[in-house]
This record gives sequence, structure tokens and C-alpha cells, in this order.
Amino acid sequence: MPNLKDPIENISYAAGAAEKEVRAETESATPSSVDPSFEKKLMWKIDLWLVGFYSLVYIFRVIDSSNYSNAAIINLEHGTGIKKQLGFGPSEWAWTLSIFSYSYLIFEPTNTILLKFFQPSRWMFILILLWGVSATCSAAAMNFKGMMCVRFAIGMAEAGFFPSVLYHYAFWYKPAEMPQRIAIFYSLGQLSGALSGLLAYAISFMDQLGGLSGWRWLFLLEGLPAIVLAFVAFWIPDYPETAKFLTREEREYLTTRLAESAPKGGRSKHWDWQSLKKLCKDPTFYTFSLYWVCHAIGGFGINYTLPTVIYQLGFTTTTYSQLMNIPPSFTAFLLLNTLGFLLHRKWIRPWVTAAALESTTIVCYIILLTVDNPVIRYLCLIVAVGCAGCAYPVIWPERIRALEGTVASGIGIGVTNACAQFSGIVGPHVFSTIFGPRYRVSYTINLSILVLGISSILTTWVMVARRDKARIHATV
Repeated sequence: MPNLKDPIENISYAAGAAEKEVRAETESATPSSVDPSFEKKLMWKIDLWLVGFYSLVYIFRVIDSSNYSNAAIINLEHGTGIKKQLGFGPSEWAWTLSIFSYSYLIFEPTNTILLKFFQPSRWMFILILLWGVSATCSAAAMNFKGMMCVRFAIGMAEAGFFPSVLYHYAFWYKPAEMPQRIAIFYSLGQLSGALSGLLAYAISFMDQLGGLSGWRWLFLLEGLPAIVLAFVAFWIPDYPETAKFLTREEREYLTTRLAESAPKGGRSKHWDWQSLKKLCKDPTFYTFSLYWVCHAIGGFGINYTLPTVIYQLGFTTTTYSQLMNIPPSFTAFLLLNTLGFLLHRKWIRPWVTAAALESTTIVCYIILLTVDNPVIRYLCLIVAVGCAGCAYPVIWPERIRALEGTVASGIGIGVTNACAQFSGIVGPHVFSTIFGPRYRVSYTINLSILVLGISSILTTWVMVARRDKARIHATV
């Protein structure tokens, strides 16, 4: 029993108890007579189609996003860098970085809800093909205006992918089944950041091959896989009710195992205004959004300029800086899969984990502010980037669980993830090279914003716990 004199402990205890009861209530929707081996085989089949395909696509989506940061320093010593050839100063470069996120912010909420009207397989084909074509077109940009246009187009096309994947998952999985699957999906995206650095290192040796600069080859080669994968998207299953690769028994089982509040597939195009009004009146909609904004700027924003920050640590060349970009991404991959496993086993809780990740990032920024040794600062950078890459997927299942109805789920997921794009809008300006090489102003800004982020996630935790408790009492 918790100490009644300790309100913080009481909140934690109540939240954990309520969360467990609500999860148990949700999971009770599964028919008890089903053979466990039947369910395990069925879920493995679904994982292979959904988690497997989406993870593969996400690897190349992140590569297409992060290659622009790698392009900043590729072949810099040869005089054929992108900034010199296109005449970019610090301001122009920051704007070409952030315009990508402006288009994300505009189109992400609406892109997600379009899954209400289009089949996921068809919608994913459109999104993946468009960003693949746009990414390869970056290689043809000749000036600031051209690069701004193509970067906006890439962001517009990519905007719907990640939240649409989460939305699509909600048709197939229970909230308790999502953490490890989201962790696998998201962690491979983190690992692709390391792969992007490795590819940039290799492609840098193609400078002037065929008369093209290394950065043009980078955009061209890393955009082509998305075009191929777009056509594979035609075969992904849309909904449990319509999946052709499932037997009739499997389809019937899947349609009865999810909670009533979960979004439903099918051909209904009904726009549920009631669930949308309920979403707008929900205070957690705003506290979740605030947390996403704070973490985007304070925790995740540094990713957009990571190769430049590493380069300006002062102990590597631009070529090896691409390789130095690998450890932070690989750390995020390992940490996220570890946390996903622990969450799946229910050895840790999402809310506590999210707060711990933010706290660790804050400690890293304090060290980055006060310590001058470049090796120690680089190690702190690895930890900070690793923690930043885990915070969103850890709390995503709770964000999805707090949403009710198909329309509310689509809009809620889209708006929440759109808030993450403040990392690309603010990050390049916060970590502008004018603050380098120590970036003390940048770290101070991030530190302040993360404090607000922790306050927001703790407030949301309390409100969700109270709602869970009220639901339990209403059913008694």
C-alpha cells in the first residue's frame, strides 16, 4: 500500500493500478476459448505483413529525411559541398532544413484521416511513390528556390506515413500489443540514421563521378528504393474484415478481439462528428500535444544538425564525421528495442519510462553545457540522441489508447505527430552554426524546453489515470 501522506506516490500507485485494470478489461475482449497456438500463429502472420513491410519502408523514409543533414558536410574539403555549389549561407541552409517540417505540420493531420476514405494499401502507394520521386528530384536542385520547393514536396509526401502506420496498427492490435511492435518499427528507423551516415561516407567517394557532385549522388541513390517499395504496398492487408490472406475463421476472430472503442475498418465513410467534438474537449489532447512539441524541440531537434554538431566537436574530418554519426543512432536502436521488450513484459511502465528518458537527456545537456572535453561531450551526445529517439515510441501506445473512435483516432494521431515536426522547424535554427562550435545557447534552450516537457507528461499521466479509474467505477 502507498503512503497516504505522499501524494506523488499515491498518483503513481493509482495510475498503475488503473492502467492495469483498464488493460485487463480491454484484453478480455479476446475470446477465452481460442487456442493460444492459433492466436500466436495468426499474430505472427500479421506481424510479417504489417510490421515487417512498414519497418522496411521506414528505414528508407528516415534515410531520405536524414540524408539532407549528411549532405551538409559531404565533400566539404573538395570545394564541391552543397552549400558552396548552391550558394547557401547559415540562414538559407536552416530554411531548407525547416521547410520540410512546415509541410509536415500542414499535411500530417489531414493525411492521416484520409485513411478513413482510402484503403491503406492504396494510400501508402501514393505516399511512398511521391516521396521517392521527390527525394530523387533533390539531386536536380540548382538554387535556393529549387531546393525549397523539392524539400516542401518531400515533407508533404512523407507527412502521412508514420501516423498512418500507427493508425493502421490500431485496426489490428490491442494497445498492450503495440509497444514492442512500435519499438521494432521505430528502432529500425533509428538504425537507418546510422545506415544513412555509412552510405553518405561511401557515396562521398563518388564525387564528380559522371560530372555529378557527391551530394547529388546521395539524393539520387537514397531516393530510388522508395519508388520500388511503393509498388509492393499494393499487397499489404487493409483491415481484418477484408484481408484476403486470412481464413474466414481468422477474420472472424480478429473482428471480435479488439475493444469496442478501437477504430473499425470496412467501407463506411461516415464522419463521426461526436468523437471529433469529444477529442477537442479532451484536456489530454492538449497536454499530449504540448509534450510532443517540447520533446521535438528539446530532445529531437538536434538530429537535424547532428553531423554538423559532431564535425564541430573538433576532432574529426567531414568524411569521418559521417561515421561518427553511427554510434548515436545505433545506441537509440539498442535502447529502444530493450525498452520495448521490458514494456511488453510489463516490467516497466510507459509513463515512468518517458519521464526517465527526459530526465537523462536533461542531465546530458547540463554536461554538454559545462564540460569542454570533446570526448565526454560526444559520449553525452550519444546518450542524449539515444534517449530522444526512444521517448515518442515509448508513450505512443498510451496516446493511441486515450483516443476513441475512428475519426478521433485519425485526427488525434495526425495532430500529435504533426507536433513532432517542431523539431525540424525550430531545431535547425536553435542549432544554427552561428552558435557553434560549443552550442551553449542551443543546449540552454533545449534544457528549458525539456523541463516543460516533463511537466506536461506528468500532468497527462495524472489525467489519464483519473479517467481510467472513472471508467472502472462506471462498469462496477
